[in-house]
Amino acid sequence: MSGWAVSLHTKIADIPVEDWDACAGADNPFISHAFLSAVEDSGSATPRTGWLPQYVELRDSDSRIVAVAPAYLKSHSYGEYVFDRGWAQAFENAGGTYYPKLQIAVPFSPVPGARLLVRPDAPADTRGALIQALAQVCEQLDLSSAHVTFCTSQEYESLSDRGWLPRLGMQYHWHNHGYDSFDAFLEALSSRKRKVLRRERRDANACGLDYRTYRGREITEALWDAFFRFYHATVDRKWGQAYLTRPFFSLLSERLGDKVVLMVAEHHGTPVAGALNLLGGDTLYGRNWGCVGEWPFLHFELCYYRAIDFAIEHGLARVEAGAQGEHKIQRGYLPALTFSAHFIRNTGFRNAVATFLEEERPAVMADAEALLAFSPYRKEN
Repeated sequence: MSGWAVSLHTKIADIPVEDWDACAGADNPFISHAFLSAVEDSGSATPRTGWLPQYVELRDSDSRIVAVAPAYLKSHSYGEYVFDRGWAQAFENAGGTYYPKLQIAVPFSPVPGARLLVRPDAPADTRGALIQALAQVCEQLDLSSAHVTFCTSQEYESLSDRGWLPRLGMQYHWHNHGYDSFDAFLEALSSRKRKVLRRERRDANACGLDYRTYRGREITEALWDAFFRFYHATVDRKWGQAYLTRPFFSLLSERLGDKVVLMVAEHHGTPVAGALNLLGGDTLYGRNWGCVGEWPFLHFELCYYRAIDFAIEHGLARVEAGAQGEHKIQRGYLPALTFSAHFIRNTGFRNAVATFLEEERPAVMADAEALLAFSPYRKEN
């Protein structure tokens, strides 16, 4: 890579904040130095938990940092949301060693956005040089593979053009079509669906709960304590794993300020449920939620409808509610494709994965198209 200098860092603090954020931009909080440092400093994504940071830094011929990437050596496939455990098992059954692998991602966050972070004023070929650098890192560290997950469609195309294997996924997003109120959004729905949503909101707001929205430093340690209990309650119900530590949530509001939006339901002054969101340039990103007790339609109200209210009030373009849950469609969140790309070193294994993905991609696209038939929106004549 003549003219470029690549280095790896085991701490994001080794890369100056201003350089990282100049590459990352300000629109997506999940790729900011503040968020990634909170994940690392809180002990959530560390070598102990199977996430060894290998932040990639690319300098040009003038020794200026022109690109970075959030990369980790992974000893497992948890906390990624683009599932490759079947690939790992197949490769190891054939005598290969799948782990560690190189994961270019935001830990524990299936949020689409840039992963190949390039300064706007960088040389035109910088993204290509960064892609080459990632493959080179994979070769030099003798890794089985590298994976760029939940990247942008433009990155997906660039990676595919350079031989990485493209993969599609699906999430559910709500789009703001210039609504000036929640009722205006409801008017865009079919009559039957509109009645269902009104009934759900009425019942959720008639069970003695008070709803409050807190941002940044308004979120007290007591509120984070409560939310951490809710988070664990949800994980326990789903037989999942609590990836995020308690200090992570305090660091969020400390480092990201008003970009942290915590929606809380209280019963007689005591928090009983919470939904954590992060605010981007034009998007509200729904992340974690949890509750104690049984409350009718509380999940829909706190995670979906309150998020829509917030987006309309603040003139946001969309709400991203994450993966899974076809029930989101009836609440106005429609299927949206997500993108990832994979570099596989072993030729035979690469060919097998390529065949699998060639069959999977049209199936994902067909599923997304079929689910659109269940859209609650009125059909245009």
